Amino acid sequence: MSMSPASPNTFTGRAELRCRLPCAGHAAPGQRGFRKPMSKQNRHQLILDLVQAKGNVQVSELAARIGVSEMTIRRDLEALEQVGALTRVHGGAAAPPSRSYEPAYHARRLQRVDEKERIGRAAAELIHDGETVIIDAGTTTLEVAKALRGRRNLRVLALSLRIADLLADEPGLTVMIPGGITRPGERSIIGAMTQRAFTDLYFDTVVLSAGGVDPEAGVTEYIPEDAAVKQAAAASARRKIVVTDSTKIGTIAFARVCGVEQLDTVVTDKNVDSALAHAIAERGPEVVTV
Repeated sequence: MSMSPASPNTFTGRAELRCRLPCAGHAAPGQRGFRKPMSKQNRHQLILDLVQAKGNVQVSELAARIGVSEMTIRRDLEALEQVGALTRVHGGAAAPPSRSYEPAYHARRLQRVDEKERIGRAAAELIHDGETVIIDAGTTTLEVAKALRGRRNLRVLALSLRIADLLADEPGLTVMIPGGITRPGERSIIGAMTQRAFTDLYFDTVVLSAGGVDPEAGVTEYIPEDAAVKQAAAASARRKIVVTDSTKIGTIAFARVCGVEQLDTVVTDKNVDSALAHAIAERGPEVVTV
């Protein structure tokens, strides 16, 4: 399957997708000089990629791999630890626990920014003027909300104070907020009151975030209270869209939301593992890669 990097693609079969981590600060073989230094944002992303892939990485290895000083790497690790993205250990850094641990919102906000923006724009194109829409809390769903600015005649129920604030002054949108409890940092809205808000409401579309999307385990979340709200939101919507970057595909978090066969569409980035994307698509939902 061939894919154009500039436009979304529907996953219809197996494809070979390769992604190589960039290396900044070093010239390619046979070339002289140095590449342009990597930005801090990209440097942090590469550190997180390496830590996630290896579990434990030394400062010296990171410095050599990225092409910066060990002092710079130590500062990067300190900044990433402060937002909960990793744990510093003697001589390096380690990945935090997974399944029952949700990385902090501010840590996730720094990860895969470009991919999330593309996913957000692609998902927004699936929403038509005149619809009633639920937008879940999350860093990727926030990008969906950004892409909906300027639209007309949409009624949006926001499960995030960030998203509600972002869209509140849009003249073409009617923004609704359910009652409930807000999670500090995350600013999502959860609890029994939130779940009851969906009892007598029927929406055209729900856009869900996810801690993980796995062909067998389905859509999962780290916090059971979050999963319960997602279940209620999904039950009240005719169409169910999940937006998530490719690192969440194949991940299993703590609390189950629903099976992938209950979804209509999964929007992810083009670095998704082709076998996992195919396995999800075989169970019913369209898998769109951007």
